[in-house]
Amino acid sequence: MGCVAFTGGGTGGHIYPGLAVAEKLKNRLGQGCRIIWIGSNRGRDRAIVEEAGLDFFGIPAGKLRRYFSLRTIPDAFKVAAGFFAARSILKKQRVDLLFSKGGFVSVPPCAAAASLDIPVFTHESDFSPGLATRLNLRFVRRSGGRVFTAYEDTAAFLPAALRETVTVSGNPVRPVFRAADPAKGRAFLGLASDQRLLAVLGGSQGAKEINDLVRGSLDELCRHYTVLHQYGPDQEWDLPRTDRYIPLPYINEEMPHVLAAAELVLGRSGAGTVWESAALGKPMILVPLSGSGTRGDQIENARYFERAGAAQVLSGAEAAAGGLSRAVGALAQDGAKREAMAQAARRIGGLDGASIIGDSIVEFIFARGWAG
Repeated sequence: MGCVAFTGGGTGGHIYPGLAVAEKLKNRLGQGCRIIWIGSNRGRDRAIVEEAGLDFFGIPAGKLRRYFSLRTIPDAFKVAAGFFAARSILKKQRVDLLFSKGGFVSVPPCAAAASLDIPVFTHESDFSPGLATRLNLRFVRRSGGRVFTAYEDTAAFLPAALRETVTVSGNPVRPVFRAADPAKGRAFLGLASDQRLLAVLGGSQGAKEINDLVRGSLDELCRHYTVLHQYGPDQEWDLPRTDRYIPLPYINEEMPHVLAAAELVLGRSGAGTVWESAALGKPMILVPLSGSGTRGDQIENARYFERAGAAQVLSGAEAAAGGLSRAVGALAQDGAKREAMAQAARRIGGLDGASIIGDSIVEFIFARGWAG
């Protein structure tokens, strides 16, 4: 076996699930398979991937838009440059298979792979496919690849010709989450064993709406919980740490253990947050990103987890300090409800996407006779 390339990026939600699959592949194929990552030559993608021990190859990346703006034309040139750069990397590294985790940076490598007859596999984390996945589907079909989805209902959004290639895998979660130790999370935060923890996660870049909700309801939240608040490295924050409030700009390797220590999770409903919380069986209060700046994917994710009984969604008038205080207070006092939500989360999170996708790639490799 020669080389499997991964592509995707722009946010941790496009990178960390791919790294989970890459880890499974390394465990299954050992030194007989080289794994590389093709991503944006800007941003934090390179640092995250190289920290995981993979070779990273950067390409120009232009944003894909559903509307015209003054940046559309220069971004189109970046997409074209990304295609030729990716094609050169795929040829030089003798890549046998490309796995895409999405994001606009993934489109040029998928197009380049299909042009070289390299099979393209892709995974969609959200309930409905985003623009990058919709574009990449044509390269999957052209190359004889496969499609993986986090949700069973996602197949209905795909072209009929591709539905037979779909495998429902859930969203890949890094193994460290499934092996997380709540005692390590408490030690990191300096908590006693009997302190109840509410984990507030605004995403790796923070979320202003979540931060504003915390500011407006902090006294009420701290009546029930010690509040761990990840407010985002790019956000300014002036509320000091107290015995009941722990603000941190960003949590890196300790995050799985911190999440394991939490009794309740409050956050957005990006794929990473909801599936990592589900893997640990955590009841969730979700405030999905909405409005003109989003295609509604977080709302769809949140409503799925709400219908399954794993989450409570705050939107509209309820997405305010008063609504949050009421929701947290009610769940804090209802252990049976929290346990029912936790069990529902575990049922969803029990789907091991990294193993399902990794095994499928290995099966494909051996079927092609690329490894003995």
